[in-house]
Amino acid sequence: MKIATKFIHAGMEPDPSTGAIMTPVYMTSTYVQEAPGVNKGFEYARSQNPTRKALEEALATIENGQYGLAFSSGVAATDAVLKLLAPGDEVVTGNDLYGGTYRLFTKVFERFGIKFRYVDMGSLEAVEAAMSAATKLIWLETPTNPLMNIGDIAAISNIARSRGALLCVDNTFASPYLQNPLDNGADIVMHSSTKYLGGHSDVIQGALVVNDKALYDQLYFIQKSCGAVPGPMDCFLVLRGIKTLHLRMQRHCENGEKIAHWLRNHPKVGKVFWCGFEDHPGYAVAKKQMRGFGGMMSFELKDNSVEAAKKVLSSTHLFSLAESLGGVESLINHPASMTHASIPREERIKNGLSDSLIRLSVGVEDAEDLIEDLARAIG
Repeated sequence: MKIATKFIHAGMEPDPSTGAIMTPVYMTSTYVQEAPGVNKGFEYARSQNPTRKALEEALATIENGQYGLAFSSGVAATDAVLKLLAPGDEVVTGNDLYGGTYRLFTKVFERFGIKFRYVDMGSLEAVEAAMSAATKLIWLETPTNPLMNIGDIAAISNIARSRGALLCVDNTFASPYLQNPLDNGADIVMHSSTKYLGGHSDVIQGALVVNDKALYDQLYFIQKSCGAVPGPMDCFLVLRGIKTLHLRMQRHCENGEKIAHWLRNHPKVGKVFWCGFEDHPGYAVAKKQMRGFGGMMSFELKDNSVEAAKKVLSSTHLFSLAESLGGVESLINHPASMTHASIPREERIKNGLSDSLIRLSVGVEDAEDLIEDLARAIG
C-alpha cells in the first residue's frame, strides 16, 4: 500500500453499529459485562478504549510496526520506555537532546539508579566506546532537537543488538512520512504525537510502536499500570491528523528547503542547521534513511549576541514565538530559554547550543510570505 493511502486508511473501519466512516469518540470510563469476566474486549477505559484502540492500530500501521501504544504525552511515552530498566542499568544517548527528555533522565531516573552516558550519536565510535555490560538501552533522536544532527539508525541498531541492548528512536522531528526506524532495526519508535502526527497544535499526546510481542506486553503493562493514557477526544484528534500527514509533510519539506537556502544566503545570518544541505555532516545518512529533510531548522545570526537574537524572536508576525513544533502554523523558538532551558548552560554551550540559537518550525503557509516575515525581522 502506498504511503498516502496508508495514512488515510490506517486504523479506520466504519463503525459497525452505524456505518460512521469516522471513528466515534467513546466517552466512557467503564463497560458493561455480560457476566463476570465476560466482555466485548473492553473492561475499563484506563486499560482499553475503542477510540484509542483505533489510534494505536493506526500508529502501528504508519510506522510499519505490529503494535502501537498511545500515551498522554511524548514525555509519558519516554517515561514508559525508561521503566523497562532497573537500578544499575545504563543508557547511551545523545549530547544534543530535547530538554524535556534530558530533564526526565537527569532529574527523575538518575535518582532511581539509572546511569546515562551522553555522546555524539553521529559518531559510531563514540557510541561503541560508551557501551558497557550494563548498557540496556540506546536512546537516539534523529534529526536532533535543535541542532539537526543525524544518527545512523541501522548502524546503531547493530551496535545495540551486538551488546544485547534495546534501541529506541525518537522519530518526532521526521515523522513516519519521512522515516521508519523499525525498518532500520530499531526496537522501539517514540513520537510526541503533539507535533506532526496531530499537526494542528490542539492536542498533547505521545506514542510508542514496536514489533516484538514480548516487548509490547511489557510496555502495555506499564501503560495500564501507571495510567498515563490519553483521553478519547485526544485520540480522535490525532487519528484525524494522521489522515493529512502526507499532505502536510510535503509542504513542510518544500517550505523548509526554500527557507533553509534563503537563510543561508542572507548576509546577516551565520550558521544554518538543516540536514538537507549537502555539506551537512549527516547528509549522506539522512538521505539514506529519510525520504525528505523536513521543516525543522535552527540558525544563528552573524551578530551572535543574545540581544540580536531576541530582537528577531520578538519581531516576526507569521512565525509565532512559542514552544512546540510540527503544526500547520510556523513557530519560532529560543531553545536556551524555552525548550532546552532545563539543560545547564555549560552543557548547552559545550554541545554547540548557543544562547543566541533560533529554532524554526516551518509551517504550511505560503513560503514567500514566511520569507518576507523573516526578512523584516532579521532586517
